[in-house]
Amino acid sequence: MGSFSGIRWAEIDWKLFGAALLLSLIGIGLIFSAQYYDDNPTAQTFFLKQLVWLAAALFAFAITVSLPPRFYDFVAYLSYLLALILLVGVIFVGSRQTGAARWFSLGPISFQPSEFAKLAVLLALARFFAYTKLSPESVRRLAFSFILVIVPAALILRQPDLGTSLVYFILLFSLWFFSGLSPLYLILIVSPIISMVAAFHWLAWAVYFFLLLVLLLVGRPRLLVGVLATVANLAFGMMTPLIWNRLADYQKMRILIFLDPGRDPQRAGYQIIQSIISIGSGGIFGKGFLNGSQTRLEYLPVRHTDFIFSVLGEEFGFLGGVIVIGLFAFIIFRGMQIAVRCRSTFMGTIAWGVVTIIFFQMVVNIGMTVGLMPVTGLPLPFVCYGGTSLVFFWVLIGLLILANYHWQEY
Repeated sequence: MGSFSGIRWAEIDWKLFGAALLLSLIGIGLIFSAQYYDDNPTAQTFFLKQLVWLAAALFAFAITVSLPPRFYDFVAYLSYLLALILLVGVIFVGSRQTGAARWFSLGPISFQPSEFAKLAVLLALARFFAYTKLSPESVRRLAFSFILVIVPAALILRQPDLGTSLVYFILLFSLWFFSGLSPLYLILIVSPIISMVAAFHWLAWAVYFFLLLVLLLVGRPRLLVGVLATVANLAFGMMTPLIWNRLADYQKMRILIFLDPGRDPQRAGYQIIQSIISIGSGGIFGKGFLNGSQTRLEYLPVRHTDFIFSVLGEEFGFLGGVIVIGLFAFIIFRGMQIAVRCRSTFMGTIAWGVVTIIFFQMVVNIGMTVGLMPVTGLPLPFVCYGGTSLVFFWVLIGLLILANYHWQEY
């Protein structure tokens, strides 16, 4: 095979490419099965649309791999600025679906700017961490990187889209770790959120606060850090009732249904209950392709999007789930190897960020379908129906393979 834009295609990581391609093809097969018995002829063609999007995603992948790393270094902050413009624009002129303004509609094509924003934030954070001279524990370093994340996350919360906004914070937290921030500081940073959750019960909050004080005494961070952590935990704990009252009704219901799906089995809890039934009924080997009764009788709503793993569990059983999770595990493990191996801090940080996004969305989506996570609307990478998401994840795979290809370069 020849070269294009300096890339020798025979030398790229084809195993990594193959794992992502196999996941995408499995997804198309599951979308076909999920909508096969649907009375709506349009729904029966969703798998064809996904096939077209896969072609577009592979084209985007080829372009991503063909461009040199210095190109992404150059456009990092420009792409971040463009992402902010798009996120502001979608709030005012975006197409509303299910009560949320998250898409730009361009004829038959819908574009979700929050997916592009994930990429832009990743590039911006990677560039900042690669070039900053500040120490990992520097307050200025932490504050600036937090601002890079909070601005787009706040705009996405405005849509509203809580699930996607969480990806940005998990990405930042993971990159803080990768760039050298000590585990003690990471725990202290996330501790106010834990305090907020624990404060739903006074005894749990008291026990948690005692453990936090023990950690501060043993870990001995800087005095200012210790004082700030203590004050923040107190403040967030006391804010719990206020935050709960400001949540939208559907957000409160999602939390309550996560804790007890049987609270509203015919409405809010219906999706989770049917998903668990679907996966459980698949057993070890599943009922077979196109033979899922939950799917065929349409007991399982939105089965081709957020709950595609439920279709997999019912039709291919535990074995099918293991295969898909195994493919994700290979991508994640290989990505971590690439991130650690890269001599370039910029490309290494990008590789680690790619792994973080894929891992987090996989865990949340699969956890959601089996009742271990609240319903957030995060798609299963490569597998769920959705063109913007598919293209985005193939661009991430392109960046991962590019990082591996240029791992020796500084």
